[in-house]
Amino acid sequence: MTFGFAPSSAASLSTSAASANRVLEPAEWAAAGIPLLGSPREVVSGLHARHRPGPATAVVAVLDPDERVRASASFTRRTSSADGWLLRNVLLDQLRRVIPHDLRRRTPVRTAVLLYCRDGDARWTEEDGAWMWGLRDACTLHGLRCGAYITLTRDGWQVLGEGRGGRHPSAGSAPEPFATSAAPPRIPRTGGAASEVLRRAAAR
Repeated sequence: MTFGFAPSSAASLSTSAASANRVLEPAEWAAAGIPLLGSPREVVSGLHARHRPGPATAVVAVLDPDERVRASASFTRRTSSADGWLLRNVLLDQLRRVIPHDLRRRTPVRTAVLLYCRDGDARWTEEDGAWMWGLRDACTLHGLRCGAYITLTRDGWQVLGEGRGGRHPSAGSAPEPFATSAAPPRIPRTGGAASEVLRRAAAR
């Protein structure tokens, strides 16, 4: 699987043009200090299993400090304009629907990530730049840390700006069973007669 950015036709936007369209280019995103995901594949697989996104579908999720999903929402993009301001408003509306804001905190403790399923390959596009701008601004207005922006294509998934990705899940793959997309709860170990009774009951 090859990662990279689109050729000069997409990456050669001037600073003024990018600002007018509210687009973040890869270098700007990389310089923003976006926190890295500890287990990106688990996050991607979990969101894919929950929402089963198709092309032009975005999934915004709020993670706690342990990277557990506290809230998430999916929606289909309705506009063809790559304008981060419009996408920011849509993201902010979805966040307000699913989780209270954290504006009273001095430092954000929860992180919002965005998974966008689209056509094409994994290279950065102007549309990705608009989503990045929108996610960063929506997080600021909702009191969240701005987290990873992830694309899901036929080639697989990629965390833009990090170079991390994989082939599964992809835009065309069936979602994993939800139970296998997260670690199963551990069964507490006990001793004595009680544990023997439980063991026999489980074996029936």
